[in-house]
Amino acid sequence: MLTVRRAARWAALVLAAAFFLPAALADSASAVWPEAGSKTKKAGKLVVDSSHMEDGYILCRIKKASKHRLKLRITKGKETMTYDLNNRGNDEVFPLQLGSGKYSVVLFENVTGKKYSQEGKANLNVKLTREDAAYLVPNQYVNYEIAFEAVKKSDELTAGKKDETDRYRAVCEFVKSTFLYDFIRAATVSAGMLPDIEGAYKKKMGICQDLSAITCCMLRVAGLPGRLVIGYADKQYHAWTVTKIGDKEYFFDPTAAIAAIGKVKNYTVERMY
Repeated sequence: MLTVRRAARWAALVLAAAFFLPAALADSASAVWPEAGSKTKKAGKLVVDSSHMEDGYILCRIKKASKHRLKLRITKGKETMTYDLNNRGNDEVFPLQLGSGKYSVVLFENVTGKKYSQEGKANLNVKLTREDAAYLVPNQYVNYEIAFEAVKKSDELTAGKKDETDRYRAVCEFVKSTFLYDFIRAATVSAGMLPDIEGAYKKKMGICQDLSAITCCMLRVAGLPGRLVIGYADKQYHAWTVTKIGDKEYFFDPTAAIAAIGKVKNYTVERMY
């Protein structure tokens, strides 16, 4: 059985293809990497691997590849998160960012037009090792692999820094001084497009979601619970980061830090990943 390992680096996590294999040792003693396990629930066409849900994530897939579009709805109480699920039958990592408690995971398959049918439902009783555990692991929105340049740079920047605030500042200062805003991508981005951590890192350019995802990736690799926050900066749809260290929350908006957005009076949170 594969388990989450701290201070160990595993093979490139191809989250888009959800392919997990062993690899070289990690430099960061605090990194957490998702692993498949033996504790699975099968409900209709849905398969949920809950082997490590205490660490803030589950793996989900459809039993057989489908030609149809798939949606995954994860609900706890009155809160619901909705995601696209790949139709190839490969595992994807989804965060349990709504905290400990009873979750339902429901699969919907597009039938025709805008109509979806429910094709599976699994119930989970989640008790997290820490309430912010989901913000220490890669997921569909903060999607990084072991071989990513951002991961290597995080290890380099934070090596030897025992103080968490020092690690946090090192990452944020690097992002602020290294990246530019990608106005072309911003003008051509389509609905539902996910952050591209590796692509934006290599170009040293990205839109708000890319830059925030890079920041969260680097923070998580350094053992800090970086939250990718999506909502509104005044009336503009936007993304930024929040990190809790001890009892204090640290706000960092990479787009604002590189002066690619005007002064914002109000940030309104819609959801976090």
